[in-house]
Amino acid sequence: MRLLKRCRGFTLIELMIAVAILAIILSVALPSFMDSIRKGRRAEGVAAIAAVQQAQERWRAGKTDYTNNLSEAWGGTPPGLGIPATTANGRYTLSLNNSATATGYVITATAAGSQIDDIPCKFMAARQAAGLIEYGSSSTSTIDWTDANRCWAK
Repeated sequence: MRLLKRCRGFTLIELMIAVAILAIILSVALPSFMDSIRKGRRAEGVAAIAAVQQAQERWRAGKTDYTNNLSEAWGGTPPGLGIPATTANGRYTLSLNNSATATGYVITATAAGSQIDDIPCKFMAARQAAGLIEYGSSSTSTIDWTDANRCWAK
């Protein structure tokens, strides 16, 4: 009779093995998952840069040069593009680098908030120069204009 009344269930060793396997799987999967999330959030920076590019072209249509003033309103003193310096979700800050001329400008989106851990694409930029647009990115404030596909993959 005693053999029939055996307890059924998991032993502590079996439970610890299951927890160890789960920890190994999570340690491999979680960094890849977070990289995918950050890559998806880059779209916010790309959209913000595109909005500034469009506003610069509207500005240039009626003026002799591009503007360095990002956030002041069109009618402000000095007048500007009227675009906030921070994106809607606060993941990027925008700057015009005081480089606007009659033929070009550089707009940079710098990662902020939760996006700051996106190291290879911490800085994304677009450069308008004499009618040509170039895209670049970098982990430092010095933009690499040679590998646009790293962060600007379409």
